[in-house]
Amino acid sequence: SQYRSAIFFQDADQQAAATASLKAAQKNHTRPIVTEITRATEFYSAEDYHQQYLEKRGLAQCRIK
Repeated sequence: SQYRSAIFFQDADQQAAATASLKAAQKNHTRPIVTEITRATEFYSAEDYHQQYLEKRGLAQCRIK
């Protein structure tokens, strides 16, 4: 559960844009998109070895099912 997708927003405009984007994307999928949309809080940058994790391993996207 610690490896899940999320969109973090800082204001109402960003929240509305994220919600609209998620709804538009859902129209192209039969299974529910479970990306969480939540208010941004304090941010801590990950260690260098976690940066661009998928790209470093030759993967284009997360394939968690």
